[in-house]
Order: sequence, then structure tokens, then C-alpha cells
Amino acid sequence: QVQLEESGGGLVQAGESLRLSCALSGRTFSPYTIGWFRQAPGKEREFVGVISWSTGTTYYENSVKGRFTISRDNAKNTVFLQMNSLKPEDTAVYSCAGKRVWDTKYNYWGQGTQVTVSS
Repeated sequence: QVQLEESGGGLVQAGESLRLSCALSGRTFSPYTIGWFRQAPGKEREFVGVISWSTGTTYYENSVKGRFTISRDNAKNTVFLQMNSLKPEDTAVYSCAGKRVWDTKYNYWGQGTQVTVSS
């Protein structure tokens, strides 16, 4: 199994950028896809984007497409979420999660990191 730990959250102003990190630990990561999710106060958790650890293929939710970029550093066992042109509506707790290609849901979750965007 994989363990995940997010870092990099904070308070920024609208229009600024922030990069979140998701550090992975475990035996092997090649079967995993790593997703980013966010949950704003009083709202359901929503999908932000995902990356395949083995191929680097990414996919994004429409509201962040063109502003957010997911990447990975295999040597550092870390997945990044680069967030540009942040908006107040991006304020949420951001979490990374992992699932193996044969899993039907994300079974492994980090603790989350708070991102607050002021207007």
C-alpha cells in the first residue's frame, strides 16, 4: 500500500500561485494513479485532477483546466499540484489520494492541506 502526505497549503491573494506537494511512501508506485481532490466548507468533496504514476498522463476537472498542472518527480516520490491564477472559489482543503489501476475507488488518502485565497 501507499502512504501520502500533503504539504504546501497556505493563504494567498487572488491571482497568485501556490504549489502543493504530495509525498508518497511505500514499496512501489507504478500501479497507482494519484488524484487531487478538494473540499470547501459546506460542500461535497470534488475531483480536481489525476496523474498516472507510470505514464505521467494527466486529466483535469474543467474548472481548473488551464490554471492547475499536476506533475510528478519519480526520484523524489512526489506529486505536485501547481495552482496558478487562484480564485477565492478555489479555497478548500486539498487532498491527494491513491488508487491502483485495478481499484474501483481511491483507498489511500493524505490528511489534506488548507488553501485559502483572499479576494
